[in-house]
Amino acid sequence: MIASITLRRSIRKYKHSPVPRDLVEQVLEAGLLAPSSKNRQPWHFIVTTGRAKNEAVAAMKKGLLRERKTPFLPQSAPYIEDAFHTAEIMKEAPVLIFVMNELGCCLDHTLNRDERVSEICNAQSIGAAVENMCLAADSLGLGSLWICNTYFAYPELCQVLKSRGELVCALTLGYAAEAPLKRPRKAFADAVEFRE
Repeated sequence: MIASITLRRSIRKYKHSPVPRDLVEQVLEAGLLAPSSKNRQPWHFIVTTGRAKNEAVAAMKKGLLRERKTPFLPQSAPYIEDAFHTAEIMKEAPVLIFVMNELGCCLDHTLNRDERVSEICNAQSIGAAVENMCLAADSLGLGSLWICNTYFAYPELCQVLKSRGELVCALTLGYAAEAPLKRPRKAFADAVEFRE
């Protein structure tokens, strides 16, 4: 697994080869094995392929077009073009997994302190599940991309997904059609502080 941590890359170009269901299930099992705060396991995964994936991608594109006119995330407007590129990646990937927080509040809900702490804990738990899935995909010879640009089309995607909980992100899966170089990381000395 250490090799997967070192060699894993975010994949944005995919081959047209379908991914066998047993490999998708192994990736999902890795997500289910993630640690979670108070063992709440707040995640729910919606796996889309074929027609269901096409409907989700269409909802994403519809939301992005709406976002240009009436922004759901007005302060994030500089990133909208990147989100259009992400929609094309979602379209190309054979498998698109939507990650839901079953215990999450809708984005418009004002949180009290306890709810806010629960949201932070659940976000960490879901992050661990998604990272497990990315590493499992790599170890199985698959590429993946962790997508947060779904928030630009949050209302449209939620309408299509019709699922309980809050949409957190999406994850693409497929056979990589590219081999990206390692991206820069913070130096160890800049990111780590030891105290005694």
